[in-house]
Amino acid sequence: MSIREKLDISAYLVVGPENTLGRPVASIVRAAVEAGFTCVQVRSKVASARELIALTNEAANAIAATGHSEDVALVVDDRLDVVLAAREQGIKVDGVHVGQSDIPPAVCRAYLGPDAVVGLSAPTGELIDYVRVTDVQDIDYFGAGPLHATATKPDCGLNAEGQFLTRSFSELKQLAGCSPIPIVVGGGVKCRDIPALAATGVAGFFVVSAVAGADDPSAAANELVSQWKHECALKGNLKDCSQKLGTGCESVNAQHGAR
Repeated sequence: MSIREKLDISAYLVVGPENTLGRPVASIVRAAVEAGFTCVQVRSKVASARELIALTNEAANAIAATGHSEDVALVVDDRLDVVLAAREQGIKVDGVHVGQSDIPPAVCRAYLGPDAVVGLSAPTGELIDYVRVTDVQDIDYFGAGPLHATATKPDCGLNAEGQFLTRSFSELKQLAGCSPIPIVVGGGVKCRDIPALAATGVAGFFVVSAVAGADDPSAAANELVSQWKHECALKGNLKDCSQKLGTGCESVNAQHGAR
C-alpha cells in the first residue's frame, strides 16, 4: 500500500528554517513525528533550490530515524522541481503541496506518478463553490484557513479585494460536508482550538509556529496530538475525525456572500 493510499493528515507540521528559532529543521521534525505528527511539509520562501533539497533530505532522515518513513508523508511546499531533484538523489519525499498560483496539481501528478501525495491550498474567496466544483482526481487533500490571523503567513486570508477573512468553526463544519476529499485546517491553530476544530469533521490541523516556534517543540507537539486524539476518541473515531460528506454548502455560500 502506497503512502498516498494510507495518507493521514490529522496532525500536519509545516516547517522551514525561518520558523525554528535557529534550531535545526530536522530536530523539530523528529520531535513532532515522535509525538505523533502524521505529515510533514518542508516550506521556505528564502531557501535556494539546493538548500531546499538539503532540508528535504534532513527531514526525510529525521522521519526515518523515528521508524515512520512508510507512515508519515513528507511533502515540499510549491517546488515540484525540488521534489523531482530530491527523488533523483534518492531522497524519500512523497509529494508536493501547491497553491493557487503554483504548478497545477494535474501537472504535479503527471510528473510524480500515481502514488505521490499532491495537496492543494484552497482559495480564500469563494471557498465553498471552489471546493464543491473543482476536479479533485489529482488532489489528495485541501488545505484551508486561516482559522486565526498569524504572523507566520500574514497574507494568508486576504481575498481579491484585500479583505482579511478567517474561517469560523461553523463554516469549517459545512466545508467538510461539501468537500469530496479531506481538508486540513491551519492558521494560528493552538491547543485550545482542537476540540472545536475536531468537532467540525475536518481531517486534521496544520501548524507552524505552535510547534516549530515553541520553547519545547516536543511538549507542544505532544499536547496537540494528545488533544486531537482525545477529541476523536470521544467521537468514536480515533484515527482521524474524518470527513462527513454532502451537507451544508448553500448556507456557507450565503455567509460568504454577506461578507
